[in-house]
Amino acid sequence: MASVKHVSLLLIGGAAVGILIGFLIGWYSNNAGPAVSAPPPMADPTVSKSLMEEINSGEIEKYLKYLTAEPHIAGRDVAEVKLVDYIKNMWTDFGFHVEVHPYEVLLSYPDQEDSNLISILLENGTEIEKSTPSEKVLDKTQESGKVVNPFNAYSATGDVMGSLVYVNYARVEDFIRLTRDLGVDPSGHVCISRYGRIFRGSKAYLAQEYGCKGLIIYSDPIGYTVPYANPYPDSWFLPGTGAQRGNLQAYKGDPLTPQYPALDTAWRMRENETTLPKIPVTPIGYDDAVKYMGKMGGKEAPDDWVGGMAITYKLGPGFAGELNKTGQIKMHVTTKNEIATTRNIFGYIKGSVEPDRYVLIGNHRDAWVFGAVDPSIATSAMLEMSRSVGNAVKHGWKPRRTIIFCSWGAEEYGYVGATEWVEEFQKLLASRSVAYLNLDVSVKGNYSLRMGGLPNMYALMYESAKLIPNPDLDEVAEGRTTLYDTWAKRRPKDSGNINSVPRIWTLGAGSDFTPFVQTTGISAIDVGFTYDAAMQVWSYPVYHSVYDTFELVRKFVDPGLHINKAVAQLMTEITRRLVDEPILPLNCVDYADKLKEDKEVFKDAYAQLFRDNGINLTHFDEAIEDFRNAAKELHALIDALDTTNTLLLRSINDQLMYLDRAFIDMNGIGKRINFRHVIYAPSVHNTYASSAFPGLSDSLFDIEADPDQPGRWREVERQYSILLYHIGSAASTLRDVCPIKGHSNL
Repeated sequence: MASVKHVSLLLIGGAAVGILIGFLIGWYSNNAGPAVSAPPPMADPTVSKSLMEEINSGEIEKYLKYLTAEPHIAGRDVAEVKLVDYIKNMWTDFGFHVEVHPYEVLLSYPDQEDSNLISILLENGTEIEKSTPSEKVLDKTQESGKVVNPFNAYSATGDVMGSLVYVNYARVEDFIRLTRDLGVDPSGHVCISRYGRIFRGSKAYLAQEYGCKGLIIYSDPIGYTVPYANPYPDSWFLPGTGAQRGNLQAYKGDPLTPQYPALDTAWRMRENETTLPKIPVTPIGYDDAVKYMGKMGGKEAPDDWVGGMAITYKLGPGFAGELNKTGQIKMHVTTKNEIATTRNIFGYIKGSVEPDRYVLIGNHRDAWVFGAVDPSIATSAMLEMSRSVGNAVKHGWKPRRTIIFCSWGAEEYGYVGATEWVEEFQKLLASRSVAYLNLDVSVKGNYSLRMGGLPNMYALMYESAKLIPNPDLDEVAEGRTTLYDTWAKRRPKDSGNINSVPRIWTLGAGSDFTPFVQTTGISAIDVGFTYDAAMQVWSYPVYHSVYDTFELVRKFVDPGLHINKAVAQLMTEITRRLVDEPILPLNCVDYADKLKEDKEVFKDAYAQLFRDNGINLTHFDEAIEDFRNAAKELHALIDALDTTNTLLLRSINDQLMYLDRAFIDMNGIGKRINFRHVIYAPSVHNTYASSAFPGLSDSLFDIEADPDQPGRWREVERQYSILLYHIGSAASTLRDVCPIKGHSNL
């Protein structure tokens, strides 16, 4: 039983008893806002400077060292409660009101006494070439008895034996190519895939769909090292013993309470009723992978399937030579699921003018092991942001809107903490949230800023980045003095245009912003610094391994934490603008322009196919043009707005704030009820990647190979209609309240 109960607003015994649920319920009834005639206070221009100057890299380093001192996997009470208390005490000292919301959820752990193992099983029952159950300790910072061995959360448990088949990245196109073009059927065999390209859980579900008995996922050196560079601890590259932990679930949040919060009163599914993988899955490092893949038989793999191990890559099935007759691959997976308590922590400062309008800033707290880069470097940035905000409030700043800092639990298991909280308060959040700002990995390289967001946030991101001093002194010497300057140079949207704006990636899923965008339609951004893509490594090389340590950050990722300081300053400025500016800095015309851009990309790919099947894309053009006209009309009204008219100001801000709500389809995207944003959501085959017009795009996947052409095109027509409806609905929310512009003149 959780130590802190969730309480609802109830009528008990016939008497109306008002019980406060945290900070989220009851404010507006007691704080109805200023009188209509009272002009709103304008944003104080001096606050921005004082907030940014307060942020200190020395404080950030102090937080990071504490956060990474021990492993802190979600749901393990000692580690979890220790950091909960640490952050709770920090926020209390900074002057915030603090609450903790616990949830009892299904998590997953390896059996440390009976480790997951891969081996070659000989005909006589002997096992040879056993995998290493734990990663090798390479420096003193890893010496902890609390490190959990590598595993994939929510894997099925059991022993499976079979011939080994190599499936490249285990993408749907890889399985299609393997079976259609290369003549290898993975069904009934144990498959091995390299990490990269798509979410590991998508690999597991596709392997299951194609009949694999089990799936081994390894980190190929071509994606996690570079030639002639020594690995950690001499650099940030992955040693051969390193293995990537991570969850596998396609549905996000608590697997037992889909779509609803894991409260004490919740109805829970049984594990065998969930959509969790039904086959064993486990990760290994490339030192182990070479022992199995180097012995494989069958056809040679295509050139683009060849990785960086010094072997001839073969497809299988099975081993070469005599070993093919006498040996099989064996998977021994003991990963078990169990109910555990994870906790979200909230620190908030109530708005002085619009207390019922929330600007939320969040970062997850849990890590697979020490988690210096993922997520503790961002936790340290968020703590320093909150210290700066608290200091400004102590010195007289009165934020116009409410600021809520969020420390999420169990993100690594599929944004469990954030999802459960959003599910619990989704009605309230949908009506009161201005935006959600996410920090996950704030610095994973020192090359350039990398920002993601929904299109109405683009201008806010660009303008804020222009105010932040560049932490790269070499870039400053070249005349690029701000974060924006280097971002635009190193990650331009249009590489052929010297004046191009920076590229912003579109949010689909992948971190705690997901339930905000996909469940409630709350506009969001995600911010971090990244490495040079020319290195051709996946994520940062020691991702989710035991080697993600404080020393890794101190020596290789961000010595002195100067980059992380700049990220904290940027997020603080974005927060301040959303909190304090009377007119919300959200741009609907930018949204319309991005829709048009994505529509043109879509038409380039599918226009001829649509014409061949009698579907008119003119309606698509018309819907987006109508949306753009509505956006331009709204911003013309904003340009002439009298901000002393508080009712009109409130009305305009509501139109800006609620835009993404209009893109939410409560029926979900196709069959995926947990993804509801019809404009941007993950691809059905990869929950890391964002897809524009996801329902329509999913319905078209590999359509020409489907024997049921009438049935597939019927679904395409349905998804096209749904998309057009939502674009039209969004346009209507941007127009003046009266008259209501409809589809006819009746």
